[in-house]
Amino acid sequence: MKNGDGTGYPKGLVNKTIPLFGRICALADVFDALTTRRPYKEAFSNEKSFKILQEESGTHFDPKIVEVFFDNVQEIVETQERDHDNEI
Repeated sequence: MKNGDGTGYPKGLVNKTIPLFGRICALADVFDALTTRRPYKEAFSNEKSFKILQEESGTHFDPKIVEVFFDNVQEIVETQERDHDNEI
């Protein structure tokens, strides 16, 4: 992963020493940030966001977490669409 030298995580943790929950949340947070409109940017399409996640697999994201994400991408997209319809 990109921060394999420990510079990007508290206490110098690297790779698999970063808690699993943190590795999962990192990917989920980036996917949400990419696909959600922000005051400073428009939302990226899922296709563009998927490409970014795949390109960052093994550098920024744990490849196993990326694999599990894409194994469940249909459910993720369905949840995204359902929750988008319920936004205030």
